[in-house]
Amino acid sequence: MSYNNYNILVTGGAGFIGSNFIRYLFEKVNFDGIIVNFDLLTYAGNLKNLEDISEKYSGKNYFFEHGDICDKKRVGEIFDKYDINMVVHFAAESHVDRSILGPEEFVRTNVQGTFTLLEAARTYWLNNNGKSDKAKLTFNIHNSSLTKRFHHISTDEVYGSLGDMGYFYETTPYDPRSPYSASKAASDHLVRAYYHTYNLPVTISNCSNNYGPYHFPEKLIPLMILNMLDEKPLPVYGDGKNIRDWLYVEDHCSAVWKILTEGEVGETYNIGGENEWENIKLVNRLCEIVANKMGKDKDYYKKLITFVKDRPGHDRRYAINCDKIKNKLGWKQSVDFEKGLEKTVNWYLNNKEWVETVKSGEYKKWVEMNYDKR
Repeated sequence: MSYNNYNILVTGGAGFIGSNFIRYLFEKVNFDGIIVNFDLLTYAGNLKNLEDISEKYSGKNYFFEHGDICDKKRVGEIFDKYDINMVVHFAAESHVDRSILGPEEFVRTNVQGTFTLLEAARTYWLNNNGKSDKAKLTFNIHNSSLTKRFHHISTDEVYGSLGDMGYFYETTPYDPRSPYSASKAASDHLVRAYYHTYNLPVTISNCSNNYGPYHFPEKLIPLMILNMLDEKPLPVYGDGKNIRDWLYVEDHCSAVWKILTEGEVGETYNIGGENEWENIKLVNRLCEIVANKMGKDKDYYKKLITFVKDRPGHDRRYAINCDKIKNKLGWKQSVDFEKGLEKTVNWYLNNKEWVETVKSGEYKKWVEMNYDKR
């Protein structure tokens, strides 16, 4: 199938999941439309994530535009310049610890930024359609030459915290506990409001924890891998028994593409790994994998595990029920956790130049501020 009538604006396309999504489209879907990567290039955005993609497709199917999603004028220019008919909105401030230390930037980027994008899409698409006709804006894009869609990427953290049993469903009431999750919850509500109020053709996905290549090393798995390689302490919050559901990033990307191309307008889809792990058990398993790769005793790196003071409002357990996307759209995970961890560790071992570039002064400063005083 050709996608040459798709002009997709990918916000945050230089970040971890956004860059993996762009790579997925070119390498796995044989995408032949236009992708505009719009990114402010803050500390976690890195164009090196897509150097090879840029060399191969830049100026033909791939365009990078530097900019802020809160900048109304700049966002409007991008819609006009590329005749954008789809938005995949990854751009967000996403690290919970950073949101606790500085919530203002999270509200600005995640709430104001989403609002700015929604307004830009509404204005541009309605002007180009001539009227706010729901019949013109809601469709299955595989059955229509009209291709317009605003897909909003969100998190399972908007649902709050679970006890020992149960799962998050698409119908689970929101109960965010951190400035980060509250800002994402607010942006989700805005997206739904634009569907109900303006008939904007939106979809939303709420995903569990991602891992894989190009992950900025402030998050658990890359932080642990790189600290092991440097033989630094492995900081684990609280008693280490917080539980997260883990999904390989490429599986997240395939789910987003499914929703974008086959999902029903106005619907929300949970995306999960069905793969729950206590943090401490995950760190122990990572220690064994890295030790094996480095030719060391299985327990060599476990002596570096250091329990540190828990963070405020630390949710105990997340668990996603993703039956809806599996049953309705036929999506499923393709990478099991053991293989995914092996691939991830191998990637960090084989991409030392990338690792060194992200270990900037900003990253070093953050690690010292967040962990050294606990």
